[in-house]
This record gives sequence, structure tokens and C-alpha cells, in this order.
Amino acid sequence: MLPGMVQMTPEIMDAFRVGRIFPLATASRDGEPNVAPMGAVFPRDPETIWIGNQFMKTTLQNVLENPRACLYLWGQGITGCYKIKGDIEIQSEGPEYEAMKDEVYKVKPGLHCRSLLVMKVTEVFDCMPGEHAGDRLL
Repeated sequence: MLPGMVQMTPEIMDAFRVGRIFPLATASRDGEPNVAPMGAVFPRDPETIWIGNQFMKTTLQNVLENPRACLYLWGQGITGCYKIKGDIEIQSEGPEYEAMKDEVYKVKPGLHCRSLLVMKVTEVFDCMPGEHAGDRLL
């Protein structure tokens, strides 16, 4: 594990399998915020989340300018609510990108994955309403 990275718990990783839409927040170099719904989001291991780029414009530009991002993990059937922060690297070739293209095709044939965003998890926060809202979990 690289310095600054954390490992998601099995409960958090399982929540990705239940969820359908995952808001991804980014910001430009100048701090202009953006949030966009992501559907092709897959935890690859406890430290890594893959996000498929099928339609990104502002999100992709923001990540090129500022590689920090935040994923929101909550919804029907998910136990808990998580805000996951991390560093993103963009891949548009190579074995990981090809594997993501296959994942996206399996979920929705005909949809083209233009690139792969590889998020290395650095922090996880609780976002359930209540006394512990905003507390750092990992």
C-alpha cells in the first residue's frame, strides 16, 4: 500500500455491488466544482476503484487539472453512507483499460468506454445523518 492510501472494508466494497449510481465530485485547477453521476464504478481491490469514462467532459478536464476526486456511496440497499476521497490517474490504453472496456460492454453492450479513471483511495468518511456525520472512518 502506498503512503496516504487506505484500504476499504469488505462492507464498503460490497456496497458498490448494490449501488447503481455514484456521484463523483471533482474541481478544476481554479477550484470550480463539478459533480456528475457515474454508473460504471467497480472496486478492484481494497485500495482501488475503477470508473469508466463513457460521457465525461467537465469531469475529465477537472481530473486532468486536479487529480483529486470524491465519490459518494449511498442508496437503496446500501448499509451506511460513505464519502470516498482519492487520487485519480487516467488510462486510455493498456491491459487495465482493456479490462474496463470489457466490464462496461458486459453491463451495457454497445456503450463505448473512452478511458479508465483509476482512483487510489486516500480517505473514507461517514456521511450518515447523526452524531458521527463527517467523521473519518479510514
